[in-house]
Amino acid sequence: MVDKQSHMFITGPGIVGVVTGEVLSKDDLGSAEVHCRISGVADRRFPGEKELLDGIKELLGYIPQNADEKAPSLDTGDDPGRYTDELADIVPSAVSRAYDVKKAIARIVDGGRFFEIKPEFAPEIVVGFARLGGMVAGIVANQPRVLAGSLTVDSSDKQTRFMRFCDCFNIPLILLVDTSAYLPGKDQEHKGIIRHGAKVLYALCESTVPRIGLVMRKAYGGGNLGMGVIPAQAGTDLLFYWPIAELGIMGAKASVELFFGEAIRTAGNPEEMKARLIKEYEDRYANPLREASANPFINDIIEPRETRRVLIRSLTFLSARQRPLRHSKRHGNMPM
Repeated sequence: MVDKQSHMFITGPGIVGVVTGEVLSKDDLGSAEVHCRISGVADRRFPGEKELLDGIKELLGYIPQNADEKAPSLDTGDDPGRYTDELADIVPSAVSRAYDVKKAIARIVDGGRFFEIKPEFAPEIVVGFARLGGMVAGIVANQPRVLAGSLTVDSSDKQTRFMRFCDCFNIPLILLVDTSAYLPGKDQEHKGIIRHGAKVLYALCESTVPRIGLVMRKAYGGGNLGMGVIPAQAGTDLLFYWPIAELGIMGAKASVELFFGEAIRTAGNPEEMKARLIKEYEDRYANPLREASANPFINDIIEPRETRRVLIRSLTFLSARQRPLRHSKRHGNMPM
């Protein structure tokens, strides 16, 4: 939509005023800002028509001519063997520290070019198109600088729509995981986070395109389901972890407080006991090397600097994979 020019609504402000008595302008009801930031109906807004048409041209460059073709490859001139040393500086090892995942994406993809979809709506998750080694991929990434990368009602709708679009047009998916799980609270529960979250799981399980998961820093609780970190459940083809990845139902500090909070507060040296328990929890439950040794679905622990190389090799390997056959039913029963 063109900012301060485009409008969209089912019922115009005139009829709304007559029927409900509510006085609204076209901007109040259905401006580009409303639909890009609040409703999520529109994917992007642009300052003018020229910029909008340029954006559409760029978007179409990532999409095949039809659903039976593969997405168009392009020689971008970016070395597929390039290391991404900058990622170690962008992503802090402390799970409580925020960072901008878009900066990480820019270092990974070809030429730093990333066409984001719905950047203003549900910014706790980032989705969009990019190329790696010239191959098109759909990127789905948690955004730790917004709600600690939590999964929400709106982010679930945004993620589902994007993944299903990629599946329609044979575009492989890359999931960059750094989430503190589903956002807790009455507001999310009353809006139906169970129902909306189920859409994500449905889209993951129904998808047939190649899918690669990378846990960059943390994957807590139901976030493992919502971001496809459990391959046996979601069908993720290849799964990688960074050495700083922290796993579990919750983080080490929150888990220790939940299970041992009362014992710590009544201990003779509470700070020492708390530090010891956190260290024990991290060594036992938040250690990706330990997880990899016991979980056959984890393919490898990789250094952040190897991320781009590994993702490109993985996309190349999976590009020849046969699409799985589906049952003859016309469609499944998508959660709505």
